[in-house]
Amino acid sequence: MRALRGGNPTGTDAEACAYLYTAALTQPMSQDWGQIYLYIAGKVYEKWHTKESGVTMPDDIRVDSISDDQMRDLNRLKAWLYHKRTTVRLDRDRAKRQPGEKQNTPHYSISSNQLSN
Repeated sequence: MRALRGGNPTGTDAEACAYLYTAALTQPMSQDWGQIYLYIAGKVYEKWHTKESGVTMPDDIRVDSISDDQMRDLNRLKAWLYHKRTTVRLDRDRAKRQPGEKQNTPHYSISSNQLSN
């Protein structure tokens, strides 16, 4: 997370990868978001795969770098994910402190326009 390096806190690469994966199941992605997904999936895979597995990211789908605009979109998504995660956590904590009230956890999602741009 960027907060450890003195920047604003953001979501993790794995969170962004999981979010984009599930978003792709609901609607087609634009080419930019497809490239962002393959880039972040490759980074997450390289970080977490085991050498014993002998499996690598296929060369035909590997994306080693993305444009500055795509990186800005990825960073904006990760910031949004962090904001939503902390908002939900605060809402749940507030609900726990108010006994007797119905717990109503809000549902958050990113609009389809943000992924299609």
